[in-house]
Amino acid sequence: MEYSTKISERMWNLPDKGELEAEREQTFIDDIVQKSHIEKELLSSLDGIETVFDGGGGCGRFSILLAKQGCKVTHFDISRPMIDKAKELAEKAGVLDRMTFVKGALEDLSAYEDGTFDLVMSFDAPISYTYPKQEKTIKELVRIAKKRIIISVSSRLGSLPYLANPLQKNQFILDPECDNDWVKWCLESRDRMIESFSFDKQKLTDTYENGLMCDIEETTKAYDNGEAPWCITYHFMPDELKSILEDCGVRNISLAGPGAFARTIPNEILVKIMKDPEQREDFLEFCHLYDSNPYVCGIGKDNLFAKGELA
Repeated sequence: MEYSTKISERMWNLPDKGELEAEREQTFIDDIVQKSHIEKELLSSLDGIETVFDGGGGCGRFSILLAKQGCKVTHFDISRPMIDKAKELAEKAGVLDRMTFVKGALEDLSAYEDGTFDLVMSFDAPISYTYPKQEKTIKELVRIAKKRIIISVSSRLGSLPYLANPLQKNQFILDPECDNDWVKWCLESRDRMIESFSFDKQKLTDTYENGLMCDIEETTKAYDNGEAPWCITYHFMPDELKSILEDCGVRNISLAGPGAFARTIPNEILVKIMKDPEQREDFLEFCHLYDSNPYVCGIGKDNLFAKGELA
């Protein structure tokens, strides 16, 4: 088993992962924007779709959504806490009978035949966590798709600003008074992060060239020491992702960068918009329009979104 798989499995199987991931859309505005973009794309892409594979389905944000639309969904994830949370939420939503839950790694989809599912989807970058097999993983996801594929991966151009902005997550805190440990850490660490920051041109250049932010040797060493480091993550360039999909036979490919518009707006204004239902709806509609423009697809907040047709 590759280190990337072992590291992903350990990290995503931490006991609190299910609850933490389920809360993200209520905690951070960038998650609201990204999930809203994906939801709009999915709901407009269900013509002729009966069976769905959700690779790295997490807590079921989108697998449950499509089950509610009448689809039969296979919810596939490497994390038992995530699957358990997804089952709980699916039961509350009344769609448990339309969902099948499978624990597994995206690197191995050999259990599924070609064209098994009308729609294959994978969101919030589990594909990027399969490094160095990220291209093979995409090919396998396309292989089991019959009509349509919709995915998001880590964006290289979108993620590079992280290395020059240790406060990037603070911009998207929805409620600074909430009882979320990550929010508390972001706020408590603000001054320390500014004081300790130093612009590292070489690190940014290296990531720009190879798509990797972490030191693989240090990450694997931490894993061997019993820690649960963040996954080894490969960040894609837009033309690279499109080329891979085209080589797999995917056509009518469109790319987007969810969060490209929102990342230009300060926290105070974002919070004001989110707290007004009418402004919020209009804002999310415009974000979808702006972020779908091919000229900004690479500078979405975290992810590079792609969808295409197979039949």
